[in-house]
Amino acid sequence: MPIVLSETDADGVVTITLNDPETRNAISGLPMIEALLAALDAAEADPASRVIVLTGAGSAFSSGGNIKAMSPGQGLVDDLPAQTRRNYKTGIQRLPLAMEALELPVIAAVNGPAIGAGCDLTLMCDIRIAGRAAKFAESFVRLGIIPGDGGAWLLPRAVGFAKASEMALTGDLVDADEALRIGLVSRVVDDAALLDEARAMARRIAAHSPHATRMTKRLLRQAWNNSLPAVLDMSAAMQAVAHHTDDYHAALARMVSGAARVNR
Repeated sequence: MPIVLSETDADGVVTITLNDPETRNAISGLPMIEALLAALDAAEADPASRVIVLTGAGSAFSSGGNIKAMSPGQGLVDDLPAQTRRNYKTGIQRLPLAMEALELPVIAAVNGPAIGAGCDLTLMCDIRIAGRAAKFAESFVRLGIIPGDGGAWLLPRAVGFAKASEMALTGDLVDADEALRIGLVSRVVDDAALLDEARAMARRIAAHSPHATRMTKRLLRQAWNNSLPAVLDMSAAMQAVAHHTDDYHAALARMVSGAARVNR
């Protein structure tokens, strides 16, 4: 079986599943990284794709690093520190950069533990929905290492600096209810309903103009790191494009027609 599964439904919802339950969907190895990047690239390139739902097979979303492959000479870790640094840059660090560059919105359907790099993978997504079995941990410190995949940038933007510091410095587990309370996820649902809920949200997004959806996502991402004048300038440029799409003209005609019927 492929290590990453991808399927697209009639609404343009692409479900990408990490499919290595034996390692609890560890993502530190190059085969998983390459397969996930390939699935994301394929979804982005397909004009039929509207939204991505990312989840894990089995009982975990992702355990993060594969502990068995963390000894020097295995996985990302080399006997030479300089080579380990290069391995991170050419390995797992490609994931946050790829997720940042995606124009398709990504919903994480967190079906179980999301630990270490697995937690950070959820943070790379635009929206996070948790099943009740979900647990999160920024647990690198427990192994005597640091978040090497961008977690120190991602986590404070989701939960604030103080809570991110608490999670990263203690390595403590956060359950689904606590994740909702601190803003790490936007909703918690029953485990059996998780994928249905994630896909239902994806379809609500997919129902809108794909041009507007992609530009809105891009604008939100860029707004994190830019001044208000820069964001306003970008907004004006994107809006100029949006006003000239067929989707805009069709939506405007529907609204004008509906308003005319109401006013009769």
